[in-house]
Parts: sequence; C-alpha cells; structure tokens
Amino acid sequence: MTTGSRQDRESALQPQQPQQPQQPQAPRPAQAPQRFVISFAGFNRPWAVWIAHRLEEHGHRVALQRWDPQNSPGLTQALDDLARSGSRVLLVLSERYFSAGTHTDQEWNTALRAVTDDHPDRFAAVCLTDAPLPSAVAVLEKTDLWGLDAYEAEYRVLRRLELPTERIGTETGRRGPRFPNDPPEIWGRVPRRNPRFTGRNDVIGTLRQALAEAPPGASTVTLLGLSGVGKTQVATEYAYRFASEYDVVWWVPAEDRPTLRERLADLAPALGLPRGAGSYGEQIRAVLEALRRGIPYSRWLMVFDGCDNPDDLIDLLPSGGAGDVIITSRNREWAARHTSLVEVPLYARPESITFIRRRALRLTADEADQLAEALEDYPLALDQTAGWLADSPLPVGDYLALLQRRMDSREAVTLSEDYPLPFPTALAILLNNVRENFPDALALLRLFVFFAPGPVPLRLLREFPADDVPEQLAGLINDQIRWNAALNKLVQFSVVRLEYSDLPVEEGGGGLETVQLHRMVHGIVREDLSENEAEPLARAVRQVLAAADPGRPSDSRLWPRYAELVPHLAPSGVITSSNPRIQNFLLHCLRYLILAGEYRSCLRLCEETDQIWRARLGEDHPKVRELSYQYGNSLRNLGLFRRAEILTRSVADRITGERGDQDLESLRATSAYGGVLLCIAKFEPAREIFEHCLATYRELLGEDDSITLDAQNNLAATYRLLGRYQDAYDLDLDTLRRRERVLMPLHISTLASGIACAMGLRLMGRYREAQTRQEQGVKLNTQVLGLGHPQTLRAEHNLGLCLRRSGDIPGAGLRLRTVWERATRVFGVDYPWTLMVASDYATYLREYGDIGEARRISEDVVRGYQSQLGLAHPYSIGTVGNLGLVLRAQGERAEGLSLAEQALVGMRGALGGRHPWTLGCALNATGHRNITGRLEDALELSRETLRTAERVLGPDHPMTLSAQIALAADLRSVREDTEAGKHEDAGIKGLTRTLGAQHVHTVSAKQRSRPYWDFEPQP
Repeated sequence: MTTGSRQDRESALQPQQPQQPQQPQAPRPAQAPQRFVISFAGFNRPWAVWIAHRLEEHGHRVALQRWDPQNSPGLTQALDDLARSGSRVLLVLSERYFSAGTHTDQEWNTALRAVTDDHPDRFAAVCLTDAPLPSAVAVLEKTDLWGLDAYEAEYRVLRRLELPTERIGTETGRRGPRFPNDPPEIWGRVPRRNPRFTGRNDVIGTLRQALAEAPPGASTVTLLGLSGVGKTQVATEYAYRFASEYDVVWWVPAEDRPTLRERLADLAPALGLPRGAGSYGEQIRAVLEALRRGIPYSRWLMVFDGCDNPDDLIDLLPSGGAGDVIITSRNREWAARHTSLVEVPLYARPESITFIRRRALRLTADEADQLAEALEDYPLALDQTAGWLADSPLPVGDYLALLQRRMDSREAVTLSEDYPLPFPTALAILLNNVRENFPDALALLRLFVFFAPGPVPLRLLREFPADDVPEQLAGLINDQIRWNAALNKLVQFSVVRLEYSDLPVEEGGGGLETVQLHRMVHGIVREDLSENEAEPLARAVRQVLAAADPGRPSDSRLWPRYAELVPHLAPSGVITSSNPRIQNFLLHCLRYLILAGEYRSCLRLCEETDQIWRARLGEDHPKVRELSYQYGNSLRNLGLFRRAEILTRSVADRITGERGDQDLESLRATSAYGGVLLCIAKFEPAREIFEHCLATYRELLGEDDSITLDAQNNLAATYRLLGRYQDAYDLDLDTLRRRERVLMPLHISTLASGIACAMGLRLMGRYREAQTRQEQGVKLNTQVLGLGHPQTLRAEHNLGLCLRRSGDIPGAGLRLRTVWERATRVFGVDYPWTLMVASDYATYLREYGDIGEARRISEDVVRGYQSQLGLAHPYSIGTVGNLGLVLRAQGERAEGLSLAEQALVGMRGALGGRHPWTLGCALNATGHRNITGRLEDALELSRETLRTAERVLGPDHPMTLSAQIALAADLRSVREDTEAGKHEDAGIKGLTRTLGAQHVHTVSAKQRSRPYWDFEPQP
C-alpha cells in the first residue's frame, strides 16, 4: 500500500467545506454516489475521519463538520443548518456530542424532534457509547459501534445508511486512517486522556493547521503559554484525537536533558532497532535516522513536553518522513528555532463555565462564572478549585475568601496526578527562575505589580518622569536596551504577554503595546515584597499615573484615557497619597466616573477616599469639599437618596453659613443639595434653590457661562417635575441653543439638553416633533457616549415613549424592551433608571403585550419605588395607579378601583389638585368608578378633571382631550346623550386637529374606547 505526500494526506483528512444549500433532489438509485455531512464532537474526530474515509472508498462524497453549538444561534437552528446543505447527515453520537454546550436534555429532545419532522429521512446516527442519551435520539434510529471490530463497524454504518455492503474493506490504494479502536503500532507513555477536557477547539485546529502547512521535514510546532494554562492537556488531547493517523505516538518528558535523552533512546527497541547496541548517543542517532527515513514507520508523532531550554532539545529534534513534532514550553525563544508557535491562552469564559460545571456538578452557571471571574479563567486554578468545591457544600463566595487567606495551602485545592502542585506553587516555581537568573526582569515585574492585574500600559512607563525614577530602577528605565531585554525575558517565559492597544493614535494608541499580567502572578509577586521595597515602587507608579492625567474629565473624547488609568488607582496607593498633585488626579478620575455613568465604581472610591481625607485634611479642606460633590452625585445616581440628602445638606449648610448665599462655592453646594431634593420629591424647595442659583449665576458669571447653563438646566428639570411643561421647554430650548454655541453640539451637556427638549415636546403633546428630535438625539448620544452610557439609554427610552405616543406601537415595544433589558443587565433591577424604564415597559405590555408579564413587572416596580423612596413619593403613588390599570384589565375591578383611588388621594396630597399627574390619576379613577357602577361619582370627577385640565394644560393638550372623551362616556352612562355627543364631537375634532385622524388616540376615541393615563416616572 503506497503512502501519499503530506499535502495529499491532509487534503484527504481535513474537513471539507459544507456544500452550498440546494433544493432536495429526487431519490437516486442505491448504487449511485451520494453526499454526506458527518457531524461530530471534536473528542470523537477519529471515528468521523474513519467513517468518512470508508464512505469515500465506496465512491461517496463526504464533508466533516465539527459540532459546536456554543457558536450557533440555537440547537434547532444548528441542526437545521446541517440538513440544508442538501446532503444526508450522519451524527456521530457520544456523551461529548451532547455536552459540547450547556443545553438540557429537554432542549435536545425538542430540537431533534423538530428537525427530523422538518427533514424526514435526512438524519441518521451512529453511537459510540452505552451511556444514557436524550430520549429523542430514538428518532434517529442509531446504530451502535461501541466495542466492535473494523469489519462489523463498517457493515453497520453502511446498513444504517442503506448502502450496499458487498465491498466492505475495499481499498483504492489511498492510505486512510486507522480504525479508531486499533491503537497505533507504537504508543509510548502518552498521559491518560482527560475525560473533562473542555473547549480548545480553536487551539487544536490551529495546531493541526500549523503541522499540515509546515514544509516537508520541518513540521514542528511549539505550544506556548503560562504554567498551568493547559499546554500538556492540549498536546495529550491532540495525540488521542489524531492517533488513528499515526503509526507511532511517542511522549518525551523534556524538562531536563538527561531524562529527554533516556526517553528518546527508549524508542529504539520499539522501532525494532538492536537492543543495547552502543551508547545512548548511538541509540538516539539510530532513532533519529529511522524517523527521518520513515522506516519502518513513516507516520509518527513525537511530543516533547515541558522544554523551556531550547538548547537541551534542538540537536535532538527528529525530522523527515511524514512525521510531526509538538513541543510544549513557556519559552518564546522557540520562535527563533525554526518552529511555529501556537499560543495556548486562558480559557474563554464559556469554556471556563463548561469546564467548572463538569468538574463540580453542583455549581450553577452563575456560580461557575463567579469562580471563573475570580481566577481570571486560569485553567489549572479552575481545575483544582472546582475539584475542591465538587466535594464541599461551601458557597463559592465563602470559598474564594478562604482561598485568599490560604493561597499556598494544599487543603484549599484538590490536586490530581496530572498536576500534583497547587497552582500558586506552580507559578512560584516559574517566578523563582526569574528571580534567580534575571534580576532586571524581576525588577521590572515588581514595578508592574503596582498597577492593577490585567493590562499595564507600557507607554506610561516609557514616559516615566526623570525625577521620579526610584534609585533601584534608574539604570533599567534609562537604558532602553536593558529595558527591552528585561521585558523580553518576562515575555519569553510567559510570565507576561504583550498586547496592542486598540486606541486611536490621537488617543495615545496606534499600536503601542500593553503588558498583560495575570492576577495570580500579580498576587504572588506583590506578597513577596516587603514594605520598604514596595513604597518607592508604588510612589513611582503614582507619579506616572498623575503625569498621564488628560486633565479634562468632561471631554468624552478623553474618556478612554481615563478608563485606562482608573483601574490602577488602588494598587498604586493613589487613594492614600498625601501629594496634592496625586489628589487632584484622583478627583479628576472621580469626575470622569460620574460623567461616564460608572456610579458604583465612583461610590466605592469615594467611600474609601472620604474616610482617609477627612482624617488627614479635615472636613473644611477644599479637596474634601470637592470629593463630597462626586460622593453625593454617586449616591444620588444609585438611588441612595437618604445618604445623599444628609451629605449634600451638611455641606451646603456649612459653606453657606461661612460665605453667604451669593458666593460661587455656596451656590455649587446648594445646587447639589437641590438635585437631591428633586429626587425625594421636594419640588418646591428645589425650585426656590434653583431660581436663586440661576439669578445669582447670571449676575456673577453672565448668561452664557457653562455653570450658569447648568443652573438653567436644573431649573428646567424642576419646572418639568412640577408640571410646568411650557416653562420647562422654553428654558431647555434656550439652554440647548446656548450650549451649542458655548460648548459645541457634541458636548455631553449639549446632548443632554437635546433629550430634555424632546421630552418637553412629548409632555406638551407635540409627539411628531418630539420623535424627530429624539431620533437624531439617539444617533448622536450613541456616537459620542456609546450604547451603554446612561444618557444614551435615556435618549433611547425617551424615543420609545415618543414612538408610542406617535402611534408606532411595534417600534415603541421593541425600543422599550431593549432599553429595559440593557439597563437591567448593566445597572441592576433596583437602579433608579431601571425602575423608570421598567415602569414604562410594563404600561406598554398592559396595553399591547403580555398582561401577566405587565403585572409582574409593575409589582416589582411598586416594591422597588416604595422601598427606595417611601410610600408617599409621587413615583410610588403613580406606579400604584399603573398597577391598578393592570388589575382592571385582568378583571379584578374592585382591587383596581381601590388602587386608583389610593393613587388619586396620594397624588393630591403630594402635589395638589392641579398637577398633571394628579389629573392623570383622576382620569383613571373616573374609568374605575364607571366600570364598577359608581356612575354619578365618575361623572362628577370627570367634570372636575376636564375643567382643571383646560386651565392647567390648555384645551388642545392630549390629556385635556382625553378628559373630554372620558366625560362623554360618563354622560352616556347616565343617559345624558346630548351633552355627551357635544363633548365627544369636540374631543374627536381636537384629537384629529392635534394628532391626526389615524392616530391611535383618535381612532380609539371614534371607537368609544375609554381613555386612560399612564404615569411615567421622569429622570
């Protein structure tokens, strides 16, 4: 039997691209060539390759497709895509096929039944296990190949596919893969296969491609990565997965040269070379010559595991024949030794979660994610910690705290035969090598650990202020050659890795690299430093960070620079520094965090810094005051209103008492307090504060100063909350025009004014104008601030409300749901903005969607607002009224009436009878009264509501016209048909004139559907 070239062999064995979808064809005669797609889990690739080869020997065309549901939109879609190739589909089933993702048996059963119903006779299956599989596998009519010889396995495959069986075992002269149940002729001490091996399909695919594409005689690939990242596991899995394509697989431990030579010489007798003939050197030369010539075996795989010193191995590397060599190493120097490098990275997060849950079955996906996050997807650490958790009921959070206290203890991890060292010890051994042999690399590494784990921006260190260089680093930092040599050593031994910045050139990027430092390495090096060693390094890093401060936190174009600096504040000791320059830098970072919407991060830093600064500087120090503004902002934005009120009031009272109410610092402190008053619904005291501040700022700074415009913006928001919509809009429009001129159109404050104007137009009933303005606003906010910024979410949320009021119901629903889901994911369910959006989405669902979901969300919103704001806050009251509408829609009329009356009384008490929110509650109460038979009470309240709405909002406002339609309905209920007709006709004409004949409100009025009012919490 002849053997083809490497290129021929690979083209025969590599998976082919699936055929383009075609229309199903009429059945062909059994003897005609057919096309098949074989779907397999990577673990079972030898079987898929063998089956493909046997089918090709019978004249059929075969494409291999590895099964990877994690990269598919869903099980049903992934299976359906297989069928749409136009080929018959053969599934190679095992436990691994069904555990490739995180899908349940029920999901598999549903998917299998769906695709076999949609594509009858298209799917078939062979099975490699006797373990239980999802019950719907029965529809595939699988045939078992487990425990068979080659003849019987081929016979069963052909019978299952309804193909002729007369030519079993036929060969065309093209050498194919070995039958998977037959081991290679020589199998030398390969580690046992890891039954929990997870993912790594991309790495194995890259390794396979690198070996296949290497020039003849030079197919050597080095798997490179940090200790414990899984290099040996990848090499082992490759050996098993591709074993059927080799005659010889030989594993060589290569940590030291004597062991390496001994193990290589051991291959001589296995190859049939004379035993004991000559020295080790002669036996090794004989082995290398036999491998080069391919006699007696041309297809061989040699794995040299753990060779960190290329000089130990380079003269012993085999070549020639159709052989492959895999080296595992932490040393990047192999790149200069005529080998291809394949990086073995940390796990991707889905791989981590899948691996952990295989190792510790009791853990949920969220708990696995928590563990993976804490250990930064480091495979060895995940294996040893998940193994410990598998046998312990301890919660993941408690275990991580235990692990932090007992990092070096064998009792806190579960070790395996494959890797008997705790992962901290494994890393410590690597770092000891650096410590003993490369002092410059160690000095550089010690500097890195005063940045946060993860990316360390090298450009900051290269711009090290000359006066701030620590004495022990002066020679290294000032000598570019020594610097690069030290960095290269750290990279060479996989202690760190280099990555390139994705920042634009104008933002300090343009290809400059960052050092990636794993948390475990960071912790071990940091703990090894004494206080005397640490302080000069920390001080130097603080100076580096402060020197990189862009200085303008309000400029959103500079936010990527601040985002790069903020993670390093705590590790470098910025928070505890007494240096005024460092303190100013910290204040800039806090301001950035507020503007960028990173409120929780800002709050954590403020809480820690406030305690230190008050003790060190005193409460009246200007920097402590400046800190208090950011502190108050973060508390307010996170819904911690009581703490925010106490803090901002104390600062305002103290400064105003010292300086009077005409001082700029007093005005700033008072404005901060006024902002909290708005949140706790003390609208009138807030109005008085903001009117005073605006008048005083205009007098002291002028009308166009940015601080004056901030005060004008605050007053407009207050008017809006008071229901003075026209006054608010007039101020917002003036603020917008001035900010466009003073701050430029794309400034964050200018964009905020655009949202405020659109909101004002909507609240005044000018829906089309509001929608047009807000559509542009969404584009600009997304462009400048990004999708996840709170202000962008606010713009999208307001657009959703504009769409609903304009009559675009599907568009409104999609927009509101998207914003609600993003706000929940980014900020959490109790975040004030999340509650606001949830409330509006629930009112949409009540009218146009799932009433059950509307009730669930409405109840959650009511609980959230009552817990956060108290029972008497208008937001708590208004959302209770919304819940009443839900209950009425579900037929619980008495309960709905009770909530509606409660909302009306509460809103009158909170805001008075003339506020639009009170009028809305009254409008809803008339409907509840009418439907429960309280007709006279409903009519009396309807007359009062219409009179007040006409005075407060004007005769053409949508709420006024809704009140008129509601009054007509109540008049009809008591047989006052003539008066009812007049009001109905006037209301319909008003709606047609203001909203259009086809608007949903107009159409509903014509159909005599009773109008209602949705309470909308405002920002």
